[in-house]
Amino acid sequence: MAAVWQQVLAVDARTLRRTPVRGSYQLQAQMNRAVYDERPSGALVPTSVAEASRAMAGDTTLSENYAFAGMHHIFDQHVDAAVPRLQFANDDKHLLACCSLDSTLSIMTLFSSPPSVKVILKGHAGPVTDFAWSLSNDVIVSTSKDGTLRIWNTGDGRCIREVRDPEASELLCCTFQPMNNNLTVVGNSKHLLQVVNISTGKKVKGGSSKLTGRVLSMSFDAPGRILWAGDDRGSIFSFLFDMATGKLTKAKRLVVSEGSSICSISARSWISREARDPSLLINACVNKLLLYRVVDNEGTLQLKTSFPIKHGSQPLHSIFCPLMSFRQGACVVTGSEDACVYFFDVERNTKAIVNKLQGHGGPVLDVSFNCDESLLASADSTGMVIIWRREQK
Repeated sequence: MAAVWQQVLAVDARTLRRTPVRGSYQLQAQMNRAVYDERPSGALVPTSVAEASRAMAGDTTLSENYAFAGMHHIFDQHVDAAVPRLQFANDDKHLLACCSLDSTLSIMTLFSSPPSVKVILKGHAGPVTDFAWSLSNDVIVSTSKDGTLRIWNTGDGRCIREVRDPEASELLCCTFQPMNNNLTVVGNSKHLLQVVNISTGKKVKGGSSKLTGRVLSMSFDAPGRILWAGDDRGSIFSFLFDMATGKLTKAKRLVVSEGSSICSISARSWISREARDPSLLINACVNKLLLYRVVDNEGTLQLKTSFPIKHGSQPLHSIFCPLMSFRQGACVVTGSEDACVYFFDVERNTKAIVNKLQGHGGPVLDVSFNCDESLLASADSTGMVIIWRREQK
């Protein structure tokens, strides 16, 4: 029910704040452990007995679901400067944004024919490293090596607010608190993680913590109670987030690979009528895409499986497919340094590649699906953004 849940979040985003059910994550984690104690090795998500979920997606295989008709459009407004991040707007089919090392961001609309650039966000004085959409899609926050966090109006491209890092350190990543979009978490080059209130531009008391290296990536769980952050020394930390105060409490640390950068963290609760498996998808410069299981309510991670990709140094990112909960099997997508986009079925022990897209001229740094999976966007180190259209069955 991922798409339905995203719709609920989008509606509730108008109030900017919600209170999750107390203790729900702990109970769900306990249920998850109990379910998977009874499952065969390798079983991750809804299996062949998930008739209800399969009926919602249609009686097709993953390979058929993720067959693409080819390139739908190519954007080149950031040519000659890498596009490190791109993301479709929440619960939206046609609105896409990306950031560039040329110090700008773009918002593109794919509804028009041909697709076009809606607005360019200008104001940063250095490479833009990351950005995030608010749940209602009316605001984007962005980080830059110029040491500023900027808040943008997505309608007209105006910069609403600029928040400078007190130590003038490079800001490398950001994410919204999913249950309170007044709060954004920012990671910087001086190993610091910091919660910022974007309405006031002030940092939240108790909302900071140090990692062992430069903070490169982060992701909240769906209830917004656990935050994972990764650094350039191979560590992933979990933090407990106090919903009332914004305080961060360091919980667990996992060393994935000493000295390897944790470029991307994606958290996902796989919800269906048949199963649930809170998981993290990690890119860590170890020539593998890593899938971890979240085993408790402190964010402890246990490696479940991995998939071979070419990844030694570039800041690659990966995603969970939005509609995976409704299908037999489940798919993840990642960029690769060999200029390809890879689709993997996380339930297969062998021959896990479902599809491979070729067309980029450099390492593919990020990928993003729209809400109904009809379009996939991918961005590379040369500044090219490709829109791929899925075959219609």
